[in-house]
Amino acid sequence: MGNADYVYPSTNVERTPRVVIPPPQSSMKSLKYNLKETFFPDDPLRQFKNQTTSRRFVLGLKYFFPIFDWAPSYTLDFLKSDFIAGITIASLAIPQGISYAKLANLPPILGLYSSFIPPLVYAMMGSSRDLAVGTVAVASLLTASMLGNVVNANENPKLYLHLAFTATFVAGVFQASLGLLRLGFIVDFLSHATIIGFMAGAATVVIMQQLKGILGLNHFTHSTDLVSVMRSVFTQTHQWRWESAVLGFGFLFFLLTTRYFSKRKPKYFWVSAMAPLTSVILGSLLVYLTHAEKHGVQVIGNLKKGLNPLSFTDLVFVSPYLTTAIKTGIITGVIALAEGIAVGRSFAMFKNYHIDGNKEMIAFGTMNIVGSCTSCYLTTGPFSRSAVNYNAGCKTAVSNIVMALAVMVTLLFLTPLFHYTPLVVLSSIIISAMLGLLDYEAAIHLWTVDKFDFIVCISAYAGVVFASVEIGLVIAVAISLLRLLLFVARPKTFILGNIPNSMIYRNVEQYLNTSSVPGVLILEIDAPIYFANSGYLRERIARWVDDEEDKLKSSGETSLQYVILNMGAVGNIDTSGISMLEEVKKVMDRRGLKLVLANPGAEVMKKLNKSKFIEKIGQEWIHLTVGEAVEACDFMLHRCSPSPLKEESEAYNKV
Repeated sequence: MGNADYVYPSTNVERTPRVVIPPPQSSMKSLKYNLKETFFPDDPLRQFKNQTTSRRFVLGLKYFFPIFDWAPSYTLDFLKSDFIAGITIASLAIPQGISYAKLANLPPILGLYSSFIPPLVYAMMGSSRDLAVGTVAVASLLTASMLGNVVNANENPKLYLHLAFTATFVAGVFQASLGLLRLGFIVDFLSHATIIGFMAGAATVVIMQQLKGILGLNHFTHSTDLVSVMRSVFTQTHQWRWESAVLGFGFLFFLLTTRYFSKRKPKYFWVSAMAPLTSVILGSLLVYLTHAEKHGVQVIGNLKKGLNPLSFTDLVFVSPYLTTAIKTGIITGVIALAEGIAVGRSFAMFKNYHIDGNKEMIAFGTMNIVGSCTSCYLTTGPFSRSAVNYNAGCKTAVSNIVMALAVMVTLLFLTPLFHYTPLVVLSSIIISAMLGLLDYEAAIHLWTVDKFDFIVCISAYAGVVFASVEIGLVIAVAISLLRLLLFVARPKTFILGNIPNSMIYRNVEQYLNTSSVPGVLILEIDAPIYFANSGYLRERIARWVDDEEDKLKSSGETSLQYVILNMGAVGNIDTSGISMLEEVKKVMDRRGLKLVLANPGAEVMKKLNKSKFIEKIGQEWIHLTVGEAVEACDFMLHRCSPSPLKEESEAYNKV
């Protein structure tokens, strides 16, 4: 970058249009606009404008219950596709539900209960056509970890069960409240990198926990960190059962082989989808025929027949357990929301339709509230089940209804068949599902694109694996918030140069062929100016000026006369930011330099006008574009005498 070839464009300063101060607005109108942009960016009430009362009622009913919107146009072809998809995901939901309930230290039957009522609720209220509702491993692990710190599931199973229902109720209320109050942006504080690391860490912990079932151990640590689990495993080597290990690794190999086959040949997706249920059937037959339960292979035992019993009277709202239920409910609720909405949006993108995040929160919240009153624990939209639903060709949420009906038939008639299902098969199913969450390719992508995001991901993973699930989540969120604060408190500033033969000014580090403007330093502030960054910007602008003056002195070029601040990226400014600009102007005046503003937005101009800063700097030194600001500086440099303040400042420096 240099200034030798720079040619000033022709100037016509007198005809240059001035930056307009927006007309004043009432405080109430401004507040209304800001609230709308914060809570209603998608304008959900737009469809209700200019409608009759009866029509508004119908639209409101369709908004909260989308089934009334698409059901009238439902066809027989859709039913065929949804029926096949529903039966397919039911074959996955039944063994997974039982497995994840065991992971949460809950009775296995709750996994089936949770795959019956919640999908029916979501089918009526959800906006995703592809999401398959059910329990998930991470939420199950969190439930076991957080509730297990207060109540031992083996010593007091009834209280533990009631706390699980209460935590589910709290999660549902929290989720529905976020949706109704339009506070879904809170979930966005769980960044993509955070979720990748947290999910991978939780998957690793879940896999380690399954060593109990694989090795046939009766006693196992309640801690989830790597050191505790490894200590528990290797201090009980004398209790390892080779029968369980052979059975477990055999079925794990079968599950992984079917998954690999289905990935290589997507049209045979049903092979991997049916593999868990096939494993359960084969494992049960093997145990029944060989009487392996008498040789150390643990089995599920009796599962209660019948539909979900009511449980709203079992909710615990008394001390000291209420605090634990609230904390567990909020944390698991946020994780479930983040996973469910992310999965729903992913498949909506594939099929080119839109889902409303706030409506999804209301649907998730309602199904968990209803579920907590019907003997279910936390449910959301797991990726594995939704992927099977998508690949099976589902058309609408009816696939969830078909799955729920299949589970209902199982609850009414088939539960005795699971008596001989070995726990080691359930462990194999869980390990197989969790290996899919170890997304090392995503971690490599983070390292390639953004090193800080990679640090967030690895921190979340290490926190979960080496400390606990809760600590890992706190670490990940804390680092994400730290990065957010750094973005706000340390905004980017850079020098602009002129692209040859144009009126365009761009970052000199990005466009190496740009030319500097003699006597003029052009800076761009790439963020709103708030109290959090005003001090930094004041010091950074001063340093840019010092560096520029030192460079000009050493090269013998034209001395610096003007400092132009491009405010195009400054969307807003507060009183601290205005004070910063006033201080910068005073410093520039003392150094004999002139401060010039370019391209300030409406909100910035409004506040600069109210604070009288425009009067202090002069309307003539605020310009629409950087090009016009440079023209004005050129006009003053070539037609006016040097600034007396500049001469006085230079004379003082010489003395």
